[in-house]
Amino acid sequence: MRLVWATVTAVESSAPGMQRLAVTPDGGADGIAIGYPPLCGECALGDRVLLNTTAVDLDLGTGGTHFVVARAGHGEGVQLDDSSGGHIMKLRYTPLQRDVLAVESPESPFHDVMKAADDLDGLPVVCCGLHSQVPLVAAAIKHADPTLRITYCMTDQAALPIALSRVIGASTQAGLLDATVTCGSAFGGDLEAVNLHSGLLAARHVAGADVAIVAIGPGVVGTSTPFGHGGVAQGEALNAVSVLGGVPIACLRLSFVDARKRHRAVSHHTLCALSRVAMGSALVAVPSLPHAQAAEVDAALEESGVWARHRREQAMGGADVPSLRGIDVTTMRRGFDDDPAFFFAAYAAGEVAARSVVGKVTDKD
Repeated sequence: MRLVWATVTAVESSAPGMQRLAVTPDGGADGIAIGYPPLCGECALGDRVLLNTTAVDLDLGTGGTHFVVARAGHGEGVQLDDSSGGHIMKLRYTPLQRDVLAVESPESPFHDVMKAADDLDGLPVVCCGLHSQVPLVAAAIKHADPTLRITYCMTDQAALPIALSRVIGASTQAGLLDATVTCGSAFGGDLEAVNLHSGLLAARHVAGADVAIVAIGPGVVGTSTPFGHGGVAQGEALNAVSVLGGVPIACLRLSFVDARKRHRAVSHHTLCALSRVAMGSALVAVPSLPHAQAAEVDAALEESGVWARHRREQAMGGADVPSLRGIDVTTMRRGFDDDPAFFFAAYAAGEVAARSVVGKVTDKD
């Protein structure tokens, strides 16, 4: 870890829960820092701020940004006084722990609802392996039926502040997402939940979701090992949906341009989630692809034993490409024209979810 004092030279942008700042670190090169007002307060021009520069120093894929740990302000008294009205702590036992009004908490207006909630009542839930799949899945659902309410449940296995995700903010503004729930240590959603299980129940019984989408935040972790990656969260999400009586739908992570063999065709993250982590049966949305690509996907799924546990649900997955309503979505810096299979797989999952709302999915064998 490396902490460095710096001076704010400009406030480049402000959005709910996040600021983008131009900074000059002491003895270092000018850069960009992200500040989260719920954790450090609003930063202003000329403020002295303490930055965590570790990821930039290690040249990690964080977008080249530092993060504000604290701001000096005038150096006296209270620097932030922002009570949530709740007593549940997120980022617990760290210097940045903060209180939230959790949807389940006795102080919450939804406490009685959550006290009685223990079943998803057949709610279709698309479980994604990557954050960038969320707006694509949502677009396909809204394309099938614009009246369906969609809630995104963000888990805490990657980025924790939902405000970091520009694509989620844009998706909400564009009407692709109707509500957000931040689960576990993730924070900043329309609703805060103690864990994914109660977050899913809140999506159904508080947010009134017709369909839910579960995914990690931005910044998937990978180590080139069988289980040391963020894809495990997808399998855990499928398990939670199964236990709670929802309809678990798996979104495949596909690519035919990724230079890494382990992510070609079906990513090893997805294969691990489906064949080694997910215990119950899920619907696996498979998009229609060119013959050679389809054969490669089918072989990977068959060889990994996916069909011993899960059910295939074929979908067009983008023959009639849904509108993203002006939102620019990329994955690993690749857009639709660069890697269409990735997009078709997410569209297919959304299509299957929309069909599941009205029970139009393949009957069990």
